[in-house]
Amino acid sequence: MSTHESGAPAKLRFALITVSDTRTKVTDKSGACMARFIQESGHIIASQCIIPDEPDIIQETIHARSGYTDVICLSGGTGISHRDQTFEAVNPLLDKRLPGFGELFRLLSWEQVGSRAMLSRAIAGTCAGMVIFAVPGSPKAVELAMEKLILPEARHLVAELHRDIV
Repeated sequence: MSTHESGAPAKLRFALITVSDTRTKVTDKSGACMARFIQESGHIIASQCIIPDEPDIIQETIHARSGYTDVICLSGGTGISHRDQTFEAVNPLLDKRLPGFGELFRLLSWEQVGSRAMLSRAIAGTCAGMVIFAVPGSPKAVELAMEKLILPEARHLVAELHRDIV
């Protein structure tokens, strides 16, 4: 364990939220992908749900996880269609933004899908003592974000978030 992670719990509590107007528990491949990565990494799934792409519902769902969640991962609703509203819901809630997450996600995505990566409005930051990530809803995007960015740094981010709290 690095000194950067020494203040973080060994097992983080994750809330997994799929934002979609059409997916169900049966068809939610991205949610299943997130859950698999969390379980394989030894962390805890504190909650998992599918909600419609409605800003008020997204914000209420995030606020409801405060106090028992370390990390929230949202998948879906980060594109540019009229119904894609995850960015608009998450962005104003963030106390501190992590612009490097979106930048790195789009760079890594570019290596996979080329210029289509610019359509992603992936975002991350902190809110109410939690770290929040919002990524596109495709299973490949979720896998990329979880494997290359979120899980390698989650413990460090949580440790940093709570470092100066007495």
